[in-house]
Amino acid sequence: KIKQLNSKDTPMAALLQGDVGSGKTVTALLIALHYIDNDIQVCILAPTEILARQHFHTIQSLLSFSPFIGLELFLGKEKVKAKREKLARFKQGETRLVIGTHSLLQEDVEFKNLGLVIIDEQHKFGVEQRETLRAKGRNPDILAMTATPIPRTLSLTLYGDLELVVLKEKPAGRAGIETKWFFEDKREAVYKSIKKYLNMGRQCYIVYPLVEESEKLDLKSCIDDYEHLSRFEFKEYSLGLLHGKMKNEEKDAVMTGFKKKEIQILVTTTVVEVGIDVPNATILVIEHAERFGISQLHQLRGRVGRGEHDSFCILMSSGHISEEGKTRLSALVETTDGFELAESDLKLRGPGEILGIRQSGLPDFKLANLQKDEFWLKVAREDSEKFGNIGALEKNEISNRFSEGRILFPN
Repeated sequence: KIKQLNSKDTPMAALLQGDVGSGKTVTALLIALHYIDNDIQVCILAPTEILARQHFHTIQSLLSFSPFIGLELFLGKEKVKAKREKLARFKQGETRLVIGTHSLLQEDVEFKNLGLVIIDEQHKFGVEQRETLRAKGRNPDILAMTATPIPRTLSLTLYGDLELVVLKEKPAGRAGIETKWFFEDKREAVYKSIKKYLNMGRQCYIVYPLVEESEKLDLKSCIDDYEHLSRFEFKEYSLGLLHGKMKNEEKDAVMTGFKKKEIQILVTTTVVEVGIDVPNATILVIEHAERFGISQLHQLRGRVGRGEHDSFCILMSSGHISEEGKTRLSALVETTDGFELAESDLKLRGPGEILGIRQSGLPDFKLANLQKDEFWLKVAREDSEKFGNIGALEKNEISNRFSEGRILFPN
């Protein structure tokens, strides 16, 4: 479908949507190589440094057979001389694939022949930022990607200007993920089970909602529990600590140790939500799971099940949990299908809360129902595209008719 879109006369604008672990990064790379083979520059925009670095290292290893591709990581924190040299290579066209964060939006970033802009985690960037990057080329194609599935009707509404492309299958050879939900009284049994798999050579994530202890919230924090787990429950094992307040060098050192299996248990926060790929890590424990939304829990769960070994996601919650919280956790236990979970999330929370889209300007609907009106949303989208292609006189006539109709059907 993407080949069809970029063979049109108008610039491509597509949204690549796939479940966690469906291979969106590899798919995007294959598309990028098509442009690079034709001497066209490509840039990949990621919302965080951790994700940008992960993409860079993944693509670097995949392209080891082709060292002349001109691959660069641009985070904007380089020393003055190194940054100046990188910017010169972008402008001269020596660098053909650039991976970076918001630093790519800076005014001094120029390209010789930018033809494709890939935006990962589309919902974390505004339309203005997308257009800023697009303006650095001559109407380059846009390929946006989502971290987790979005309900189809919401995609049509939120991203109506983007053509939807869906990756429905996951790569072959990946093991399944079994999800279990436990209360505090089962903690000892959970730790015993974790040790069994650690002794088999596997690795484990333990995710917390907080970095440090909070006076306002009675929740565990990763720093405090890291100290406790290291001294008591898992003192025979090697533990690492990773959170967003650490320096980049410290984060890199911890992640390198985890990937090399020097660290058996990674105590962390949602900083690992996206882009972390360690196939040997098969156990994920989420503390205070009731504090997270369905989408985020599913995204975190995607950190395991990336290799050949059976994987487990363990949801730990307190006994004081709302009915909505119980519904969320039950949904995670019942299915690993991200598209199914996205629809459950839509029913549970409504369109105004998913992905924080109230802040993105999506209004409450007076007539449409996002759970039932997919057909009419598609019709409205097609009509709006036609409306954009007609002349000014016709537009005025339609607008006048609409204005007259509002008298008959007031808000």
